[in-house]
Amino acid sequence: MSTDKPSRNEDEYFAREEAERLAKLRAREAADRITAERKSHLLKCPKCGASLHSETFHGVQIERCPEDSGIWLDAGEIDLLMKEEDPGILRRVFGDVVGSLRKRK
Repeated sequence: MSTDKPSRNEDEYFAREEAERLAKLRAREAADRITAERKSHLLKCPKCGASLHSETFHGVQIERCPEDSGIWLDAGEIDLLMKEEDPGILRRVFGDVVGSLRKRK
């Protein structure tokens, strides 16, 4: 006696398979959204969202915001500035930064 109706075990199996497939799909979509979100912020000012412009400042590549004059340093760039033999270089760098900000306003 053959029936076209699946057994309870078959129903459970396919329901579990579908749930696992949906969970994987949702996880992949979430990861894709996070990646897209990160790419949309690449070289954007974290304060105002404007595109940052790269400049060389005392031999170090920095990013500057043309809108709010923010200056952004990547990991290790402050260390590069501090490795200068001249102990007053950091004071001069920040003095230059403040001076350039005053000129822009």
